Amino acid sequence: MLSIKKYVSEFIGTLVLVLFNCGVLAVSGCEGHIFDGAYIMSALGFGLVIAVMYYIFGEISGSHLNPSVSIARLITGELSVKNFVGYLVAQFSGATVGAALLWYFIGSRENLGQNGLHNENEAKSIIIEIILTFVYVITVLGVSSRIHERKVSGIASGGALALVHLFGIYFTGTSVNPARSFGPAVFVGGDALECLWVFIVAPLTGGILAALAHKFISMASKN
Repeated sequence: MLSIKKYVSEFIGTLVLVLFNCGVLAVSGCEGHIFDGAYIMSALGFGLVIAVMYYIFGEISGSHLNPSVSIARLITGELSVKNFVGYLVAQFSGATVGAALLWYFIGSRENLGQNGLHNENEAKSIIIEIILTFVYVITVLGVSSRIHERKVSGIASGGALALVHLFGIYFTGTSVNPARSFGPAVFVGGDALECLWVFIVAPLTGGILAALAHKFISMASKN
């Protein structure tokens, strides 16, 4: 029963993340190459949702809402293989439903906040997404591993996500989250679907590297 509650939490949280944040990107007219109010609002929106969802679902599922965070938790031993698979199913399902609702509300699938390659360059986009995801995930792991900082974990995690969006929207629209990229791409199709693999492979790689770095730093600090 507890596992079901965790999966439902991840489903709802990821649905909200995609619906609201990709929705802000879409309805605000945010264009990655123009640093304006819509750009800033979109970046802050992602951070706010993560912070809010953490305080709603953090005690239940840890409020990952992101396969990159889940794979990092798997590596650090905080998540079982069974729950990892369950989280992935919940996150990708939630993202898909969130994107479907956004399409329904907007009435067009041309812009659902999908990600895109930077200058059509796959290699550069992969490197950017690995770095962005690394910064975000290592922050999540760091603040949640210190008991006295857990009360501010939502704020710190949300702040980190807003930060990487402030930098990354210009380049790729910022994914750092395979589920967040998957949902919109499925419905938009075309280039978004063609380059989707970049926004699955790169964030997962960034999450793995963050987990390994976190484990190394944690071990070193105990010696």
